[in-house]
Amino acid sequence: MAIASVTIVTDPPGRILTGIAAAGLILFAGLTWRARPKLAITPDGLALRGWFRTQLFRRSDLKIIRITEFRRHGRTVRLLEVETADGGLVILSRWDLGTNPLEVLDALTDAGYAGGDRR
Repeated sequence: MAIASVTIVTDPPGRILTGIAAAGLILFAGLTWRARPKLAITPDGLALRGWFRTQLFRRSDLKIIRITEFRRHGRTVRLLEVETADGGLVILSRWDLGTNPLEVLDALTDAGYAGGDRR
């Protein structure tokens, strides 16, 4: 789109608009690349990366980790729910995790974080 705004579009307002759209797409792609995956198992605990900071949860900080499954627009959607001991709730989708939430729950169970509660 950036190349098209310079080469194809000939009127100045069109160049400005397509240039802004190209910059927005580049920014969106960069932020999306930074955002995933959000969850990682580290030696210190479970790291949850956000846009600006990373939270570290130890086993004692976690209350329950489970899969929630529901139907939406004719397909099954699975979400990984991480509930903390202080009442916080983090919900992660396939997009956030970069893979199937069931595989993440299995990896967390193998690492000793989850009891394998599947709903």
